[in-house]
Amino acid sequence: MQAKDYRDLFILAAIWGSSFLFMRLSVDAFGPFALVEVRVGLGAIFLLIFAALRGRLGAIKPHIRRVSVVGIFAAGLPFLCFNIAAQTVPAGFMAVINAMTPLFGALIARVWLKERLTGPRIAGLLIGFSGIVVLVWKDLSFQAGGMGPGVLACLTASLCYGYAACYTTRYLKGVDPLALAAGSVTAAALALLPTAIWAWPSEPVPAPAWGAALALALLCTGLAYIIYYRLVDSVGATRSITVTFLVPLFGIFWGAVILNEAISMRMLVGTAIVLFGTLLATGFISAGRTRAARQASSD
Repeated sequence: MQAKDYRDLFILAAIWGSSFLFMRLSVDAFGPFALVEVRVGLGAIFLLIFAALRGRLGAIKPHIRRVSVVGIFAAGLPFLCFNIAAQTVPAGFMAVINAMTPLFGALIARVWLKERLTGPRIAGLLIGFSGIVVLVWKDLSFQAGGMGPGVLACLTASLCYGYAACYTTRYLKGVDPLALAAGSVTAAALALLPTAIWAWPSEPVPAPAWGAALALALLCTGLAYIIYYRLVDSVGATRSITVTFLVPLFGIFWGAVILNEAISMRMLVGTAIVLFGTLLATGFISAGRTRAARQASSD
């Protein structure tokens, strides 16, 4: 990877890590359903304009049905779930649980795509889920105001992301990435529009909440997708997915700096366990050792 690729990787992680902060700052004023529509609606406009300027919109039409499915599971449902969680779950916690996405992806790929799970990958799955237990077990209350429903919403969002990744691999491999991003976010916006109209807040939304919502739409959705797919074009999907391991660190950082969220030893230990399990489950650790062994043998 070149210097510009590392720059894009860290910028993308910082942007996606901040999305949990912006959700926390805007969800109370908008409500989960209205906020998700603002995010995907404005994000769709941004991406459609960019894709049109690049001449990529034509790639959407032949795959419109399957692109719409990806939009529901890669944008609509997970964004809504995280909005629901943001009402009770700290930004840093949400960012860490989001790192479970590759683990769910590995499980779905095993069941659906018949991909082989090695011993280390199975261990990684178990370790990753145990890290979530360490992270939230003291706060997993399902009483009014408790974090239990929010944690389940975060896990559901990660499950949706994992399913969307496998669905894309099976049915949309080779489709232009920018067209896929623009088409899927647009499909999510259209699907969620009726519920957003029904749930639109009766009171005027304060300017700071609008600012956070615009940041979610234009920065964390529109610009982030462009940076991500530029990174995929430059270094490939396998290296680009390492952004997943950096997002929790930025999520915790933004939550602590902006929202004064506490960083406890339990949170740090749980985060480390989740990230280690994810690295094992996705094969990054074993892959790194294999490459090192091959290089040593060639020397």
